[in-house]
Amino acid sequence: MPVPERRPVEGWSAPGAAERWDIIRRSRTVAVVGASGDRARSSNFVVTYLLSSSTDFDVYLVNPRETEILGRTVYPTLEALPVVPDIVDVFRRSADLPAVAAEAIAIGAKVFWAQLGLWNPEAAQLCLAAGLEVVMDRCLKIEHARFSGGLARAGFDTGVISSRRHL
Repeated sequence: MPVPERRPVEGWSAPGAAERWDIIRRSRTVAVVGASGDRARSSNFVVTYLLSSSTDFDVYLVNPRETEILGRTVYPTLEALPVVPDIVDVFRRSADLPAVAAEAIAIGAKVFWAQLGLWNPEAAQLCLAAGLEVVMDRCLKIEHARFSGGLARAGFDTGVISSRRHL
């Protein structure tokens, strides 16, 4: 899959670490758009982490092709959710981001968060114009684990810190 062009987004700069942590700390609900029941997919890994390692969020799953993932109801659209999520965490192709951004705006979400590798200036501009905060090319799971001290729970702690080559 080609990496999307990283064109600048007028009027936006990527939020720094303190800003990302602030977003995470004040958010209570997360809608994961593009959630997958396939355990090999990154969205499944992130959902598993958010459900099992974090009591910080109420997590809602969105995918029109799924009905249940990890014992949770999956909603076909953001509009079908029973709540307005604070964060819309997106696992879709970069080209799909403007449509997801429009949905996030329509339901009144506060934050549009595009996962690692996802970048779309048009989606960012739509969200900014509507007053949403925008995070792109960052993983919510990694950011949450980093800031909350949960990297070991997140699958990043091998227990070995060494620069030696093993023969």
